[in-house]
Amino acid sequence: MKYLNDFEAKELILDIGRRMYTKNYVAANDGNITCKAGPDCIWATPTGVSKGYMKAGDLVKMDLNGKIIHQGSLPPSSEIKMHLRVYNENSEVMGVCHAHPPAATSFAIAGISLDKAIYPEALVTLGTVPVVHYEAPGSQGIPDSVAPYCRDYNALLLANHGALAWGTSLMEAWFRLESLEHYAMILMYTGNIIGKANVLSCDQVKELVKIREKLGIRTGGLPPCCAAEASNLADVGGGLTGQCGNVNAGDIEAIVRGIVQKLGL
Repeated sequence: MKYLNDFEAKELILDIGRRMYTKNYVAANDGNITCKAGPDCIWATPTGVSKGYMKAGDLVKMDLNGKIIHQGSLPPSSEIKMHLRVYNENSEVMGVCHAHPPAATSFAIAGISLDKAIYPEALVTLGTVPVVHYEAPGSQGIPDSVAPYCRDYNALLLANHGALAWGTSLMEAWFRLESLEHYAMILMYTGNIIGKANVLSCDQVKELVKIREKLGIRTGGLPPCCAAEASNLADVGGGLTGQCGNVNAGDIEAIVRGIVQKLGL
């Protein structure tokens, strides 16, 4: 297993912190990031520092039992226990990101998991995202609540709190956090704005799972439901006749002209 050296790990944490802040995934001093730099040590973001304005000297190095090896300007966040639990539950994890991206956090507050079979990219690279029950931020309850999911999933929503993602590299953890927020946005638009989504058929889901396995991704879970038959196999729109039902293009133009005249435009 290849580990980043101390310099590389710190620079990557700073880079992802700036990305996290710029994309509005955190406000003020929210969120935390960790990166493994050896079989038994990590670098972590400190408490009370904006992720968009961190410096290398702010970061904290500690072992997987929580013992501080090198402390920067401030101690680690109280939520470091959550990160440590992920590493200790899954030895393949090399990076962890926790943030409060708005759409995903809204699903966490509503207690709605991200598990609809509607978006191939989410199913392949991220998988489903359960919501774990509420525990007070910084408490021992949070690491205990995430522990059962660390080996079989890639990300979680923390009830009334935010999102947590991990990966075999810190960059993969960050990409999964991005994918999680993107997936939440799509579910929000299709479920609450457009009000409709074509659910992938069970055969289509099986095909995507095979793709996921070929990519070497063994985690992520499966959507609880899929459609018996595909509803997305017909083209929609794109007609070449210039007609809309029984109304042709000339009729539409006349209708628009009449509306404009009535409005006095």
